Amino acid sequence: MTSTTPQNAPFGSILTDLMAVATYQDGQWGAHSLRAVGPIEIHPAAHALHYGSECFEGFKAYRWSDGSVHVFRMDRHIERLRQSARSLVLPEPDAAQLAEMVTTVVDRCRAAVPDAPGALYLRPMLFGTMPNIGAAATPSNQACLIVLASPVWDYFAGGAKPLRIYVEEHATRCASHLGVVKTGGNYAAALGPTLTARRAHQVDQVLFCPQGEVQETGAANFLLIKPGRILTRGLDSTFLHGVTRDSLLRMAADMGYQVEERVFTIAEMLDWVGDGEAALSGTAAVLSGVGTLVRQGGAEVRVGAGGIGPETQKLRAALVAIQQGTSPDRYGWLRRV
Repeated sequence: MTSTTPQNAPFGSILTDLMAVATYQDGQWGAHSLRAVGPIEIHPAAHALHYGSECFEGFKAYRWSDGSVHVFRMDRHIERLRQSARSLVLPEPDAAQLAEMVTTVVDRCRAAVPDAPGALYLRPMLFGTMPNIGAAATPSNQACLIVLASPVWDYFAGGAKPLRIYVEEHATRCASHLGVVKTGGNYAAALGPTLTARRAHQVDQVLFCPQGEVQETGAANFLLIKPGRILTRGLDSTFLHGVTRDSLLRMAADMGYQVEERVFTIAEMLDWVGDGEAALSGTAAVLSGVGTLVRQGGAEVRVGAGGIGPETQKLRAALVAIQQGTSPDRYGWLRRV
């Protein structure tokens, strides 16, 4: 029986001792403060609890071999949270204040940043607090912004395994105009179909392909990979514009890959995986190889040789090397704290 230790605890289940908190009222953001992590008071009529006015981000700080700590693409994540706030008509956080909240939490919790391949996972969250259960058609004029931090260890501590993915050919992950927003409701909407497919087909995730067009899974972007080529869905409002996805594509182009971003179908995907690779990209695992696609009715399609392909491994290793400081940061993605 495996004992429970911090190193094998579920991703995100351990938090640091401190969090940063700021509130919005009377048309402005107040000064933020550091508090002990613990329960927060929220009015039972708070807008977020009734009308889903909530969004969040997730990114990491890495400890390098020299002991220094660096946050990966914080500015891009902050801008995405601000865009999510605009989409949900929430008070927009001030970028400079949010950056200070993040870096303060990282600095004060510096001792909790694990050595590589671990990291400190950062979770800014924004939610509407206006107490009005009759405000379904009214945006919240009050809000709370919190930055949490969670030490996380090797995502593949038990060994990387190729994923089994169910291909959902009809349902959408979420409302088409909100796919680009990182809001909790989108993840809740994908949970039911994911658990249903998991029970029926023992899969890890569901790949949503409404009207037969490949989109994304419930929690990650989807890429098709071959030597020198990458194919992924072109950016639109229906799915999340992943920062890891963007990082991989920019880096891959410099490595000589031809990157295609466009709409493609299930039929094209199935043709590709005959001798190609498929992978999911996201903050937690960076890039995870897909070994099997499961069709409706249970028919299984092997992706390439059925394992984690060499191109997937090469791309993941190249990005992780930048994050962990063993390869030069040519893009200015890392901020030292």
